[in-house]
Amino acid sequence: MGKTILITGAAGYIGSHTCVCLLQAGWHIVAIDNLCNSSARAIERITELAGRDLRFYTLDVRDYAALSKLLQQESVSAVIHFAGLKSVADSVTRPLDYFDNNVCGSVSLLRALHQQGVRKLVFSSSATVYGHPQQVPIPESAALSVTNPYGRSKLMVEQILEDLAQSDHEWRIATLRYFNPAGAHESGRLGEDPRGEPGNLMPYLAQVAVGRREYLSVFGDDYPTPDGTGVRDYIHVMDLARGHLAALERLFSHSGNFTVNLGTGQGVSVLQAVAAFERASGKAIPKRIAPRRSGDVASCYALATAAQELLGWRAEKKLAQMCSDQWRWQHQNPEGY
Repeated sequence: MGKTILITGAAGYIGSHTCVCLLQAGWHIVAIDNLCNSSARAIERITELAGRDLRFYTLDVRDYAALSKLLQQESVSAVIHFAGLKSVADSVTRPLDYFDNNVCGSVSLLRALHQQGVRKLVFSSSATVYGHPQQVPIPESAALSVTNPYGRSKLMVEQILEDLAQSDHEWRIATLRYFNPAGAHESGRLGEDPRGEPGNLMPYLAQVAVGRREYLSVFGDDYPTPDGTGVRDYIHVMDLARGHLAALERLFSHSGNFTVNLGTGQGVSVLQAVAAFERASGKAIPKRIAPRRSGDVASCYALATAAQELLGWRAEKKLAQMCSDQWRWQHQNPEGY
């Protein structure tokens, strides 16, 4: 606390909520974002909610020269790295963009940090690195494999970080594999505002409920799950933000590197999520069954005990609150930021 943290992708969905969490906990923040899939208005709302300022720069992590200059100007003690593209479906059609943003951007950032002697990093990874899981709930020790370029980009960065830590034992790296972020800040002032068509279920449900979209496509109803629809582990974005805070605190108090899942440990099907959102919003959600999407898996939820043992963290907010907070955000901000 009191130290300055660089947050990349700070105006994005998870980054913005984490900024609020850190500012309220007493950390100082230097925030960067290239705003390719986010809005600078999120930065204004972060400071409004936290009651504290941060220093924001419009900057792309792939711009090594600009990043190095910034790190020379700012006294940064650690980094939380969110910046990157995140749509599974989009990555299938635009793989080069995903490797450029997610992998090359991470290498650029790591080079700049190495040059400036910054050796503490929290990396935003994903449960997609487990591919088609051989068991659920999924432990951190599960076999790693990927089914889409987005997941591959995350796994590649994990492997780069592992090699980096082996080459220089001064590094302290926390890799957080999280499952399906949902919900919004309880104030309704901060939430997920995807550009174009949402790639995730919860924001899509919210846009249908608010009238921006006609219906929800349910991709596959013939999976080997209780109701035939895909099962996922939905975690409230503020629980996720607290997980990053807990990981950061451990990097300052312990040496070494660690990888943990951040999830609730409970699977929720698409149809269960639809029903919960209908209850929270009071709106009927029209839906149509569509073919399965390439790269989707039947069931994916976390074994989340390692985070509790290592970080003293566990998810607290339930599905009903995720839906009510998501609806409050969308209802108050029907067109996003």
